[in-house]
Amino acid sequence: MNHARYEDDYIVGILRSVKTIALTGASPNPARPSNGVMGYLLSRGYNVIPVNPGQAGKQIHGQTVYARLADVPVSVDMVEVFRASEFLSGVVDEALAMSPRPKVIWSQLGVRDDAAAVRAEAAGIKVVMDRCPAIEYPRLIG
Repeated sequence: MNHARYEDDYIVGILRSVKTIALTGASPNPARPSNGVMGYLLSRGYNVIPVNPGQAGKQIHGQTVYARLADVPVSVDMVEVFRASEFLSGVVDEALAMSPRPKVIWSQLGVRDDAAAVRAEAAGIKVVMDRCPAIEYPRLIG
């Protein structure tokens, strides 16, 4: 897939089909984009599970934080990546080790690793890179 541009139907299909999102790089700091996006996604009815090893056991937006994707106790439809591009490959590795695997890996604005995307897609996982669901949702769904 060409990750330079996504069809609106592809993004809408993802946003309408996922229910549970693991948000890697979640921050308790309200000034951080991950915090705002997490709050927005919760307000839209998604179940958002924060993942951050430095915050494990604490809460962000009333949700318990887990250290790793492997620690999340429920099935996850989508992994939202708020980590730098050099960490995306590792997040894909963690997602590929999950059972069941997530349907989608979505990386935030500025986060891209085409080789990692190829690995995820080869395993049947949809990939969105360099986009923000808190921008795409109101743009496409309202």
